[in-house]
Amino acid sequence: MEETLAFVMAGGQGERLRPLTDVRAKPAVPFGGIFRIIDFTLSNCVNSGLRRIYVLTQYKSYSLSNHLRTGWNMLSPRLNQFIDEVPAQQQLGSSWYQGTADAIRQNFSFVESKRPRLVLVLSGDHVYKMDYRLLRAFHDEKGAELTVACVRLPAEEARGTFGVMQVDEEGRIVGFEEKPAEPKTIPGTTDCLASMGIYLFEAGCLRRGLDNDLLDFGKDVIPLLLREGVPVYAYDFTTRNAIPEWEHTKREGVRRKELVPRASDADYWRDVGTLEQYWLANLDLVQPKPRFNVYGERFPLYSAPGHFPPAKFVHEMPGRTGVAVNSMVADGVIVSGGTVRESVLGSGVYVHSWAMIEKSVLLGGALRGGVLTETIIGRRCRVKNAIIDKNVRLSENVSIGYDREDDERRGLRTVPITGSSEHIVVVPKDFSL
Repeated sequence: MEETLAFVMAGGQGERLRPLTDVRAKPAVPFGGIFRIIDFTLSNCVNSGLRRIYVLTQYKSYSLSNHLRTGWNMLSPRLNQFIDEVPAQQQLGSSWYQGTADAIRQNFSFVESKRPRLVLVLSGDHVYKMDYRLLRAFHDEKGAELTVACVRLPAEEARGTFGVMQVDEEGRIVGFEEKPAEPKTIPGTTDCLASMGIYLFEAGCLRRGLDNDLLDFGKDVIPLLLREGVPVYAYDFTTRNAIPEWEHTKREGVRRKELVPRASDADYWRDVGTLEQYWLANLDLVQPKPRFNVYGERFPLYSAPGHFPPAKFVHEMPGRTGVAVNSMVADGVIVSGGTVRESVLGSGVYVHSWAMIEKSVLLGGALRGGVLTETIIGRRCRVKNAIIDKNVRLSENVSIGYDREDDERRGLRTVPITGSSEHIVVVPKDFSL
């Protein structure tokens, strides 16, 4: 991987995640109690041996910049290792980044100065674990100029949302449609191969693809390269991804790399670009056998340290016991005589007595002047199917997530839960009720 230079696209506005993205870029949205969404892509890079990484930022980047500075300042510049933020700077003309291809074009000087053989372009706003070395091995095996990582999705889910590939028996892409209304499926299935927004280019091919004014890789550059007959292949993440592990072989007396059996979450990938998908992905973490597992050291996930005291659960009396069941609770949380079920609580949440929180995601408190402000859930509050941003105050006896008209009357955004009569309610940052 020393031949590879990585670019992480982290400038997205995330319109469908509003109001969470009213105050921060989409990759900086908190996730899973202690992480930011971008942590999963960056952890994949570090775990895959990538040590030269540029993070391209643009929209409302302060929160993301601070997170990168405090949590990802881990590599050694003396060894030519770095995770560097590159804000949009209008390098070519007077426009900001107009698309994924335009963002790389405006920063192509980094490719020229580092002279990599391969350039890996990644999205900074998906939740998954991936060993990019397996992608590289597939790319080299096929003699590809460009390899696009794909995930198998039901055609109904991909419709109008993802770029969809058609491939031959060798995995070479023979057709591509950007967000088709009727996605073409894999023969014999109802699934299609949807682009993950992950592109591994030979540097020369990337230069060729950007020697124009095209703006987006999926919509513009990939179809151009296909028309020109460039060997472009699809890497099927769903069937090929596995987690590498270093094992010690006593007989040989050396360490050798082995591929362990597929982990239960090796095919997990979520585009958390909508409020419903963001909510569902968080709840995927809390089950006894989670669909996506953030525990264990085989493929560690990294983030910025919080330095908060341990979570605390207090009061043990009939009807007033501090308890959390099937939930993830970060450091700095106090559950004081309340009940938390199937929920994710970030640092700085205070749950008062007789309150009930169910199937909800609470992002926690906000750091202001080095002090963590709290999200307060008052006595006898009822919270259900909610996403609550930082530094929120709910007074005693408030209920949200039960009556959609009441929630919307309060000025809160709501979205329906697919296949259910219930809804998700979103409480914006610094809101009091």
